[in-house]
Amino acid sequence: MGQNLWINGESVECDNYRPLFNPFNGEKIADVAEASKEDVIKAIDSAAGAAVTMAEMDAHKRSDILRRVAELIQEDRDECARLIAEESSKPLKAARGEVDRTIMTYRFASEEARRLHGETIPMDAAPGGEGRVAYTVREPLGVIAAITPFNFPMNLVAHKVGPAIAAGNTVVLKPASQTPLSAYKIASYFHEAGLPAGALNVVTGSGKSVGDVLIADDRVKMVTFTGSPEVGKHIRENAGLKRVTLELGSNSALIVDEGTDLKKVMPRIVTGAFSNQGQVCISIQRIFVHEAIAAEFVSLFIEEAGKLKVGDPLDEQTDLAAMISGYDVTRAKAWIQAAVENGAELVYGGDSERQILKPTVLLNAKLTDKISCEEVFAPVVHINTFNHFADAIAKANDSKYGLQAGVYTNDLQKAMQAAKKLHVGGVMINEIPTFRVDHMPYGGVKMSGTGREGIKYALEEMTELKLVSIKLD
Repeated sequence: MGQNLWINGESVECDNYRPLFNPFNGEKIADVAEASKEDVIKAIDSAAGAAVTMAEMDAHKRSDILRRVAELIQEDRDECARLIAEESSKPLKAARGEVDRTIMTYRFASEEARRLHGETIPMDAAPGGEGRVAYTVREPLGVIAAITPFNFPMNLVAHKVGPAIAAGNTVVLKPASQTPLSAYKIASYFHEAGLPAGALNVVTGSGKSVGDVLIADDRVKMVTFTGSPEVGKHIRENAGLKRVTLELGSNSALIVDEGTDLKKVMPRIVTGAFSNQGQVCISIQRIFVHEAIAAEFVSLFIEEAGKLKVGDPLDEQTDLAAMISGYDVTRAKAWIQAAVENGAELVYGGDSERQILKPTVLLNAKLTDKISCEEVFAPVVHINTFNHFADAIAKANDSKYGLQAGVYTNDLQKAMQAAKKLHVGGVMINEIPTFRVDHMPYGGVKMSGTGREGIKYALEEMTELKLVSIKLD
């Protein structure tokens, strides 16, 4: 099938198409439109033209559109999950979980559209402010460029499109090249739900041909991006005075203190390490275990990892399937090999079959190894030990990233110490760093990005605050 662009409420043909292949079996899924610079400008024209309509649309109407989108996805839940599994190789049961989260994200957006409000300001709190009433309102920015990754092709689209529409903005969406069909599917639901033409446009193509045009156009008032730090840095340096939200990389750490019930928590930890082939921004990559329980931890971790079923993403029983590209398999294996040559011990996995990299466990990798200090974005973890809890925090902080971290401990003082001293955007106590629900504030520090997602918090990023002051006499 041929997948056209979606501009101004219509399916639009373009000059070039490229084949899209299933990462697991290599079968061709579709031919996908490759937008030219002129196509992207048409999409921006369309979004700019619809901006006044969206800004003037009543909040309850925006809310109803978002609620209807959630209902349409719910009706097509299995179809949406299969689409995600086919284009991204996400195992079907995980894909269903993503669809359910996507539904919830649009429901939250629907609710927040009705709650978008300002506050009254007590002007007489300052001398000279007497006899005045003042209040704030939040107004939409206008055109928002949303650039999304492959690993959650529906829910991470929802985290950008949902709050943008809730706030009364218009959107030009560039989905990841490997997972465009999920985004076009969402556009069809918005169209069916009654979103005005031009309010959501979807254009596919390379970052150079699409992303750079979006960043350069002065009519685009905000760029919201999830992806690599290198691209995020490029966006930040070239976006001028545009509002920019960046959700970038991580090498999330988990600290496991002595006294932790390892048998109880181990299935959760293994899930956090290997779900979606480790291709999750907050996937567990570095584990620091108290030396008193390290031997038992490693034994139980490997035993639990051995229970994972590796194979076809469309098999209901599959836990781990193909990575997004052959290049990523090769890269991850090279990093594993380099760590082993540098003294790390490979105790489980490490081999691959086609684009499937088996769950991999390393012991005592150096914190300077790429497998530790860079984002591996693969089903690979390394386990190191600590003696003093403060040392574990220091090791976790020894990173250029800071998205989320997890800590298992029964000691309240240590929990509070971790909450205070871990330099990350989110500290998960007695939970894996991979935990996220869709209304919580989510984002990082250092090279993990700027700004926050989570519908209420994204709405703040996607609106301008205006003060209105009235002199009463």
